Amino acid sequence: MSFQLHPRLEQDCIAIGRFELCRLLMMNDSQYPWFILVPERAGLQEIYQLNKAERELLTEESSYLAETLANLYQADKMNIAAIGNLVPQLHIHHIVRYQTDKAWPAPVWGKFAAEPYTEQQIADNLARVKDPLKM
Repeated sequence: MSFQLHPRLEQDCIAIGRFELCRLLMMNDSQYPWFILVPERAGLQEIYQLNKAERELLTEESSYLAETLANLYQADKMNIAAIGNLVPQLHIHHIVRYQTDKAWPAPVWGKFAAEPYTEQQIADNLARVKDPLKM
């Protein structure tokens, strides 16, 4: 079985690039800078299903992404989670949070309908993150 991105992630996200293990996506919701790492391994639902080296690499890629986003977007807090109740494929959310965002201090899931980015906002965000993330 080969890796395939879950259709919901394909539909809801904008592809940015790849790290060694993970594909990087941006959630198409302009209310929050929201990025998702998806390990490119077929059939994964849980982090423990990765081998030890892949778990370490996932931790490195996630930490690198979180630190870079926190600095780029001047985050008050980074929310990082692998929930998977709606999309069973292993994916890790990295959401930049501000004390002034409309969902603060609650989690963002299911709080408000997504507000898709404009084409210009997508271009601006991609330009902002690609160089610092070496994409």
